[in-house]
Amino acid sequence: MPSPGLQTTSDSIRSHDADHEKYADVNWDELEFGVVPTDYMYTMKCSKGDEFSQGHLTPYGNIELSPSAGVLNYGQGLYEGLKANRTQDGRFLLFRPELNALRMKMGAQRLCMPSPSTHQFIDSIKQTILANKRWVPPLGKGTLSLRPLLMGSGSVLGMGLAPEYTFLIFASPVGNYHKSRAALNLYVEDKLRRATPGGTGGVKSITSLPSTKDRAKGFSDVLCLDSTISASAEIRTFFICFSAIYGTVLPGITHKSIIDIALDFGYQVEERVIPEEDLLEADEAFCTGTAVVVIGAVTYQGKRVEYKTGKRTLSQKLYETLTRIQTGRLEDKKGWTMEIY
Repeated sequence: MPSPGLQTTSDSIRSHDADHEKYADVNWDELEFGVVPTDYMYTMKCSKGDEFSQGHLTPYGNIELSPSAGVLNYGQGLYEGLKANRTQDGRFLLFRPELNALRMKMGAQRLCMPSPSTHQFIDSIKQTILANKRWVPPLGKGTLSLRPLLMGSGSVLGMGLAPEYTFLIFASPVGNYHKSRAALNLYVEDKLRRATPGGTGGVKSITSLPSTKDRAKGFSDVLCLDSTISASAEIRTFFICFSAIYGTVLPGITHKSIIDIALDFGYQVEERVIPEEDLLEADEAFCTGTAVVVIGAVTYQGKRVEYKTGKRTLSQKLYETLTRIQTGRLEDKKGWTMEIY
């Protein structure tokens, strides 16, 4: 049952389901990590000083913004990222969506915006999944990526807060971000800074650092010092993570979950800033974000180091445990997954 104050189009959605097949017409085996337009998106608006109170599903499509919108002129915008998985028996699972809601609320406070309540956030995610459930890939073929956006959509010319805000969710079926699960070859950027203490590195703001230059050189991605990338490395008997100690790194949900799983496995966990020298001396390294992704090599100031990879690594053990919980193949003893129906 939708929460009070949330306008839905559930009757039209049920009619839509009755007229369509279980799966959309997609070649799931060739699914990439990119935008595939789905059936519906969700929008909710509020004025400055008010609270979000009403939202609705609309057909997926372009949105209209004034050239003077706060998000276009002053970057007053946030985004979140989470995914819905289809289980072997056809259920739909979300992974810890309340943490996404809380992270958006924290980011909204930093950027002086109102934000949906945790209940509104999760309810709107549920509606978006059910409206687009034929786009949720079969188990093992990918996930339904959900992208909540919060932005200053009202017109503002002088430096200040937008008079209106929009919360929007769209969905897209996606394959694995790194489809082959091949080990990453990272370049450590020591000139440009993605974030500084007191800035916005600890929130999921709409700004990002392009990495096309380094990808053109053959690197998979860029590891920025003091960045929003959440990288993890196993060094000797410790599992050590870059953390959000100084507010320059995003508090990752996968990052947090991986630490809990590592503790369950009996590893010691320490969160601290890691000197570049420690990273270069590690036996194994991996990134946490959309997934746990193995790092095969890192290049820093012309020096390249290679790490252990393969089936017997800690990263693989953590990855398999996390994804099995997310897809219902392993009992969720922590209450992390939420079934959508």
